[in-house]
Amino acid sequence: MIDRISKKQRSYIMSRINSQDTKIEVILRKALWNLGYRYRKNDRSVFGTPDICFKKKKLAIFCDSSFWHGRNYLDGKAPENNREFWVKKFKTNIKRDVLVNETLELEGWKVLRFWDDEINTNPDRCLSEIKANLDGQL
Repeated sequence: MIDRISKKQRSYIMSRINSQDTKIEVILRKALWNLGYRYRKNDRSVFGTPDICFKKKKLAIFCDSSFWHGRNYLDGKAPENNREFWVKKFKTNIKRDVLVNETLELEGWKVLRFWDDEINTNPDRCLSEIKANLDGQL
C-alpha cells in the first residue's frame, strides 16, 4: 500500500505525537486525583519513567498505547509502509517494556500496565486495580 501523505507531511505528523500527558494518562490521573490520591507523573528518578508513580508504595503505572507498545504488531497489524522499520521499532519497544518491568520488580516495585483501550472503555476496572494495590489489598 502506498502512503497517501508525502514523507515530509508524515514526518511532521509523527513528530507531533507526545510521549507525555497523553489522553489515556490524563483520564487515569484525573480519576485518581478526584479520588484523593496524590502521585508523581513521569518521575525520571524511577527506572523507566512511569507515567504515574507512587514512590512510598513503590507502585509504577504505565499507560501503554496499543500502537507504540507493539500490541497491534503482536496481533499481526504492523504498518505496511516501511515495514522493516516498524517491526524493528515494535520489537525494541516490547523488549524495553519487559526490561523496565523486570528491573522495577527486582527493586521491589509493583508494576501495572494498562492498554489504551482498557483505560478508554473501562477506567473503573483500572482504578479498582490501582486502589487495591495502594490500599494493600493485594
